[in-house]
This record gives sequence, C-alpha cells and structure tokens, in this order.
Amino acid sequence: MAKDDKDKNYKVIAENRRARYDYAIEDDLECGIMLEGSEVKSLRQGGANIAESYAEVKEGELWLVNGYIAPYVQARTFGHEERRRRKLLVSRREISRLWNATAREGYTIVPLVLYFNHRGMVKIKIGVGKGKKNHDKREASAKRDWQRQKARLLKDHG
Repeated sequence: MAKDDKDKNYKVIAENRRARYDYAIEDDLECGIMLEGSEVKSLRQGGANIAESYAEVKEGELWLVNGYIAPYVQARTFGHEERRRRKLLVSRREISRLWNATAREGYTIVPLVLYFNHRGMVKIKIGVGKGKKNHDKREASAKRDWQRQKARLLKDHG
C-alpha cells in the first residue's frame, strides 16, 4: 500500500511552532477532542489556531483552554463559540499522570499539532514539558545554526 493511499485523509490543521522553542518537551501524547458539528466543518476549511492555548487537568478531566476555531458561516443559528473550553479525550491513567506532572513537578501541557488522522478524525498532539529560560533558547538557536552551517559545508566540500 502506498503512503498516499494510507494517509489520504491526514491533514495538519494547526501547528504550534513556538511550543518547542518556548518549552523543553519531554513527552507527547495523541488525544481526541470533543467538537460540535460546526467546529469540524470549520476545521475542514482550515480555520484554527492553537498558538496561545494550553491544556489543564480540572476535576478529573483534561481541557483545551483558549484554542481558536473560526466560526462556520453557514451555521448561523447553530454555530459555536470560538474560544470555548474543549474536552480532550484520554484515559484516566494518562489524566492522573498529567495531573501529577503539572501539580507536583512544575510541568506544562502544551498543544503541539491539531490534525485529521488517517481515518478523518480530529486529533490533537499535546506535549508535556518545562518552560525554557532565555539562555536555553539561545543555546538551542546556536545549536540549530551550527547544524545548518555544518550541513552547508558538507554539501559544498563533501
């Protein structure tokens, strides 16, 4: 089976590019998300932003806070609220692990990618990590620049 046949429905909707720059992501997890019909239709048109959002464990459930999904124009009366809290679907064991990480160890739960999987279902990949300090960000930037320069040198003189 060719890759195109297997992943014909896979499509990235929104990506949080700053997450890996601002946080040292140690673990990531794929989870489902509870959406209304107008939200799914809006996502199919590509109207979403998860850059300013985060996830939190509250009352034994995992929630996506401040995630933006554009309004769907055709659903005027039965539309959705753009920045409402959306429930994320994970097992109880994962919720307790995430709660321990955020409450005791000082980690943050950051959404990384919102996408349609190969079955056409909306999924979100969340990462668990600690915030980076400014010197860590500069170090990562210098390392990335050196890798780029090294690749360029190998390509030219290789």
